[in-house]
Amino acid sequence: MTELEQVIGYTFKKPELLREALTHSSYTNGKNLKSNERLEFLGDSVLGITVAEYLFENLSLPEGRLTKIRAGLVCEDALYSFAKKIDLGRYIMLGKGEEHTGGRDRRSILADAFEALIAAIYLDGGIQKARKFILSFIPKPDKLSSGVYMPGDYKTLLQEIIQQNPEESVEYKIIEESGQEHEKVFTAEVLLNGQVIGTGVGRSKKQAEQSAAKEAVGLMGYETD
Repeated sequence: MTELEQVIGYTFKKPELLREALTHSSYTNGKNLKSNERLEFLGDSVLGITVAEYLFENLSLPEGRLTKIRAGLVCEDALYSFAKKIDLGRYIMLGKGEEHTGGRDRRSILADAFEALIAAIYLDGGIQKARKFILSFIPKPDKLSSGVYMPGDYKTLLQEIIQQNPEESVEYKIIEESGQEHEKVFTAEVLLNGQVIGTGVGRSKKQAEQSAAKEAVGLMGYETD
């Protein structure tokens, strides 16, 4: 716990809030413990208002564009990307089943735990501490206003890049599946006008496609996390 506090730059006055934020429901079976689900609910709201306020204050864009940018910043892919930056999966308390099936890198688990962590900071230190934590992950206004940067969502970024040339088209193909049913690994290719421009691997088809898009975006010279 102390190590994570150092990573995030915040020390809890009530360490039990941090423990709750890191407790997945699978870990509570047969134990007198709270899972992080209620904190996740609260964190979602704190995240939403913080991001909305930041965009309103820093971007002079129409409502529709602000809505699209906000959606990209609070979606599961973005939260997963933020959680990976602080290696959050390493600290989550999981049941044996989730542990053995790759739960520490499951997008939904990491995204939910990130929202729960936001709520824990909010309850322990107030809105300004939570806001400081959230904004440490949000790109600068110039990147957001460019219309092509969404944390963790490389498929959207790649599509935005390709749309600059209307005659070009992108498609994704799953070229391989391996592993047992409960722990499959997928390999995807992304093709531009029929030519492979990126390959990626993931525990779901969506994750593999995002990984392939990330490789393609990086090869094009754009920033990736």
